[in-house]
Amino acid sequence: MSSIFDDHLNKNPANFVPLSPISFVERSAEVFADQIAVIHGSRTYTWAEVRERSARLASALKHLGVKRGGTVSAMLSNTPEMLEAHYAVPGINAVLNTLNTRLDAALIAWQLNHCEVEVLLTDLEFSKTIAEALQILKEKFNRQPIVIDVCDSEFEGRGTKLGEHEYEALLSAHEPMDHLPGPQDEWDAIAVSYTSGTTGDPKGVVTHHRGAYLNSICHATTWSMPQFPIYLWTLPMFHCNGWCFPWTIAMLGGTHVCLRKIDPQLIFDAIRKHKVDHYCAAPIVHNILIAAPEHLRAGIEHPVKAMVAGAAPPAAMIEGMAKIGFDILHVYGLTEVYGPAAVAVKKPDWAHASLSEQTRLNARQGVRYSMQEGMTLLNPENLQALPADGETMGEIMFRGNIVMKGYLKNPQATEKAFEGGWFHTGDLAVKDSDTYLKIKDRSKDIIISGGENISSLEVEDALYRHSHVMTCAVVAKSDEKWGETPLAYVELKEGSTVSAQELIDHCKTLLANYKVPREIRFETIPKTSTGKIQKFELRKRHP
Repeated sequence: MSSIFDDHLNKNPANFVPLSPISFVERSAEVFADQIAVIHGSRTYTWAEVRERSARLASALKHLGVKRGGTVSAMLSNTPEMLEAHYAVPGINAVLNTLNTRLDAALIAWQLNHCEVEVLLTDLEFSKTIAEALQILKEKFNRQPIVIDVCDSEFEGRGTKLGEHEYEALLSAHEPMDHLPGPQDEWDAIAVSYTSGTTGDPKGVVTHHRGAYLNSICHATTWSMPQFPIYLWTLPMFHCNGWCFPWTIAMLGGTHVCLRKIDPQLIFDAIRKHKVDHYCAAPIVHNILIAAPEHLRAGIEHPVKAMVAGAAPPAAMIEGMAKIGFDILHVYGLTEVYGPAAVAVKKPDWAHASLSEQTRLNARQGVRYSMQEGMTLLNPENLQALPADGETMGEIMFRGNIVMKGYLKNPQATEKAFEGGWFHTGDLAVKDSDTYLKIKDRSKDIIISGGENISSLEVEDALYRHSHVMTCAVVAKSDEKWGETPLAYVELKEGSTVSAQELIDHCKTLLANYKVPREIRFETIPKTSTGKIQKFELRKRHP
């Protein structure tokens, strides 16, 4: 039914433009032209230069035949070229596919074929793997993308050029576009990112311009980021498009400090030299920084804010970061919700609590981002709401603009993920009386022992509270009597020695007896490139 406010009040180019984070790049180039946008070793670029380089790449891609909806893949480290791809590819309404740099050739070839890659940007460091992947792609799938080699000035190794074009030469050969037009529709795909594929083929998560725009703003407001932040790239940009931070920093006219690899000395040196004030990382990276020699942190006297997500962080890690003086913000999300989409908002009265209580409060996954329309806890069997009693376990579900379009070429998985009008995360949690959610486990990681549910995360948190534990993971082990019992894999801090029995005795002081690990194995724990522990690999190690 129409109203008077519908008559002669239509959308037009003056009052309606599709939302896209590409507009942030154009604005910063216009308003903050001379501000330093990127620092990468000996290279620095202003926002005017970044915009020009991105517009040259956009022009080159159009010349190579990339159109709306075409896929451009990137096998790149955290370099200026990766940032430029985040601006140029969506800038011509094409779709960016950032590849996990630790994947094997066969899986890369499968992903490149699945997303129907047209152009591939690849760093020389990965030429051996990419060469194998391209061979598989040609022989098995009959697909041959245009390859552009990136010769990064900070790469100290050797690699082989694979493509018809070299990145810098290609940019020099094309005039920059006058304007990065962005999408025709804000619902247009901006990226496709692949899940880990732990139970079959990976799923291609398709995200849109509107969601990327809104989540970029959410990061700034959630973190109370100032104008011109100095942001260190400890988080891989290939992971959920760097949680949308390539666009957040562009919006704020900030500075990207690029980093090719994770090393505590390199991280602390960059923070000290460039006065880095923000960075993001998975829990394992924060643990590395906590365990690093104290002298590496010498001279860092300015405030540093760190964001943690990617896995449920142990309370001991949050407490450890507080002790070294870094202000940590705990966020939660998944690839399907553009990275972080929930946050443990720090309420003013928390500052008066003890450190242990602040740690407990901050360890929760929290509440929805301001631009995420819904986050709830439901019974996954019947989608009924659950009480906020801190005990009843249900599944975390999201709804809103910061949720993916769906899974590429996988309608069944998309339908299942959106059943009942909510996105099903697969994460099991409880809701406290203040509505903050606390993850107890992934649905597949709950250990059922003698009919009792045991949270593997709770057991891991107890282990992390031992001063010698660097990394741990707890999985279920079959048991004739109890059905399942907790089995712990542990990596110790360098130079530390502790017995399995000592760790078991330590856990007994913190956990009910049935939750204590029956066995502890000191073995290397498999992880993804973003620091997530691969429990499915650990399950293969024991009967």
